[in-house]
Amino acid sequence: MISICHITTVHKRFDVRIFHKECTSLRKTWSSISIIVADGLGDETRNGITIYDIGKPKGRKERFLNMTRLALKKAREIKADIYHLHDPELLRIANKLRASGVKIIFDAHEDLPRQIASKPYIPRLLRKPIALIVEWYENKITNKIEGIITATPFIKARFIKINKNTIDINNFPLENEIILNNKSAKKENKVCYIGGITKIRGIAQIIEAIGKTNLKLDLAGDLDSKFKSELKTLKGWQQTNYLGFIDRDTSLKVKSSSIAGIVSFLPVPNHINAQPNKIFEYMASGIPVIGSNFPLWKLIIEDNQCGICVNPENPEEIAAAINTLVDNPRLAKEMGENGKRLVNEKYNWHVEEEKLFQFYKKLIGE
Repeated sequence: MISICHITTVHKRFDVRIFHKECTSLRKTWSSISIIVADGLGDETRNGITIYDIGKPKGRKERFLNMTRLALKKAREIKADIYHLHDPELLRIANKLRASGVKIIFDAHEDLPRQIASKPYIPRLLRKPIALIVEWYENKITNKIEGIITATPFIKARFIKINKNTIDINNFPLENEIILNNKSAKKENKVCYIGGITKIRGIAQIIEAIGKTNLKLDLAGDLDSKFKSELKTLKGWQQTNYLGFIDRDTSLKVKSSSIAGIVSFLPVPNHINAQPNKIFEYMASGIPVIGSNFPLWKLIIEDNQCGICVNPENPEEIAAAINTLVDNPRLAKEMGENGKRLVNEKYNWHVEEEKLFQFYKKLIGE
């Protein structure tokens, strides 16, 4: 019996990509699936997947210095056949695990060297040299491991030069996200943003834009107190309904009742070639997408006629897109239906799940 262990010291235990997609899918074929997490919520078994908790770090420094060591200790105790690493800092333990004859997979959720360019806690002058060092180190380790999974084709294009056993497993919506939203939902006078709430995701510009319309904004996700205080000073905050972190069922209801979903990330290097989950989740919910006018995003959103792309740094342009959809309900409905159809046909987890199965079977030798 093959034993598979996923490891993350960054993501939540029920992270959509790790738990709900990859681990839940793998559980259909292989019975021994576990996840090592660092959230302080304790050990448990959910849906046949065993979750081991190594404790919650007090901050970024402790996570980087201590949690990787604790993850390695727990991984050795579990004695799995395959370890699937989800965070770049976990590459530090890849060779130590491989020394015992196990197989290692690295799951690149982001293009970290490009992401470093927009990290606010790294001094600007240090970002480029740090990015070069990180890329060198990632390449050095991933060149030797058994396989790499990437979240987008763009990231795959980078890693396949380093390791031929590289595949992209995209974060497309789960089947139940599509089926649930086939039911008609009453539209409210609002748009929504659901996800991480940070400056580089263009949240301030979205709130400024909503202040130039007669709509409300449902804003859902984790928001630190300092940034929240800044957002409260904006006129559009009076039209913003901050929901905090919401579960998947609530998220589906919010999307279904919205006129449109917004994902207007700012043009930092790691965003331009990304494929945010939100684009496809909004499409699965049958609502138009208002997205950033990056070339890749325009191919997905505008060329497929399922939304409008805007300059994410221009609140007036975002507001104009919102008003266009409000003033043209038939257009909004057609865009929503186009998006849902494409998710049913192409942008769905069932397609990616089959790729995941084949990747693992090849690795195992089945």
